[in-house]
Amino acid sequence: MPLSYLLDTQVLLWWFSQSLRLKPDVRAAIADPQTRIFVSAASFWEAAIKRAKGRLSFDSAALVGAVVGSGLQQLAITSAHALAAGDLPRHHDDPFDRMLVAQAIAENLTLISSDARLRSYPVALIEA
Repeated sequence: MPLSYLLDTQVLLWWFSQSLRLKPDVRAAIADPQTRIFVSAASFWEAAIKRAKGRLSFDSAALVGAVVGSGLQQLAITSAHALAAGDLPRHHDDPFDRMLVAQAIAENLTLISSDARLRSYPVALIEA
């Protein structure tokens, strides 16, 4: 069975900008055609909020097109994900990160993130 990963928002943006901040092994895992890579609706939402605050600049259609065109799979937010995120211990207050953790746990995905604070949760995690 292929490995399955969920990218956090920062990792998604680093991937498409070809940032050298991504560790080589993470870059290789994302690029591996044998892996399944997911992008949460929460990441699009978070990026849109950051753009509205002037902290990011991107074209929405281009971002969605890049995700779809690269074969990454979109992961919708379900009611089960939302309830699970709300039930997580308060180790981290960022609602987007909490949603990503809840989704990764619920969908049996390994979360790829640059946020080491997420290690406080019972989630499979690779630091980007």
